[in-house]
Amino acid sequence: MNRGSMLPSTHPTIAEVLAQFLADQRKRLAPKTFAQYEYVIELLQHCLDGYAHQSLNKADAKLFDRLFNAEGDEHREFCQIFGSEHILSNVGEFLDYFMIRKVIAGKDLLRAAGTVTKKLAAWMAEKGYAEAEEVEDAKERAAAAVRDLPQAEDLASNLRRFAENQKRGSEDDEVEDYFMLTRVEPGKIWLEAMNGRELGPIQVPEDISRRCTVGWTISGVVGRVGKRWRLVEAWNVYPG
Repeated sequence: MNRGSMLPSTHPTIAEVLAQFLADQRKRLAPKTFAQYEYVIELLQHCLDGYAHQSLNKADAKLFDRLFNAEGDEHREFCQIFGSEHILSNVGEFLDYFMIRKVIAGKDLLRAAGTVTKKLAAWMAEKGYAEAEEVEDAKERAAAAVRDLPQAEDLASNLRRFAENQKRGSEDDEVEDYFMLTRVEPGKIWLEAMNGRELGPIQVPEDISRRCTVGWTISGVVGRVGKRWRLVEAWNVYPG
C-alpha cells in the first residue's frame, strides 16, 4: 500500500472511503441502527477535518495548507485531500479526546462510537484500505471505548454533581489542570497534576470512589484549605 499522500485524482479520499463504508452498512442494517452509524461517521469526519492535520509530516502539511487555504472551488477539507491511511491513525484522538471534549454525548452514543469504529476498522481490512497491525490496534482502542467511555461519562457526571453540591469555601490554593488518578481508596482519591504535583487525599462519596480507575484523567479544579484538598470543579474524565 502507498503510504504517501493520496490525492482525489488517483486514490479514494477519506470522505469517499467513509461514504463507501456507509453505503455497505446501509444494505445490512435496520434504519435506526444505520442512522447511528451515519452520525458516528459524521462525527469522525468532523474530527479528522478539525484535528488530523496536526500530525502531518512537512510535505503533507504543506499540501494541506495550500488546498485548505485555497478559495472557492479550489478549497478542500482534510478528508477531501488525504486517503485512508489517515483514518485509523487518528482513532485515538477521536475516541479519547473528541468524543469526550467536543461532543455532548450520552452513554449510548459513546458506546456506539466504539462499536462503529471497530466495525470500520474491520471493514477497512477487508477492503485493503489498512494494514493488519493498525487494524488490530484500532479495534482494541474501539473495544476499550465501548467499555470505558460510558463509565468515564458516568464518573464525570457524578463528580460534577458532587463538586457543585459542595459549599465553595475560600481556598488557600487552587489548581486547574488535567489530573491523573494515582490512588483510590474507599471515599478517597489521590490526583497528580501535569507537573507531577500530588494532591490528596481528596474525600469523595464511596459510590464515586468505586467508579474511579487508577490511570484515568480528570479535568477540573482542585482547591486546598489548610492541609485539606477538595474537588472544586470537575469537567471531563478521560480513560487511560
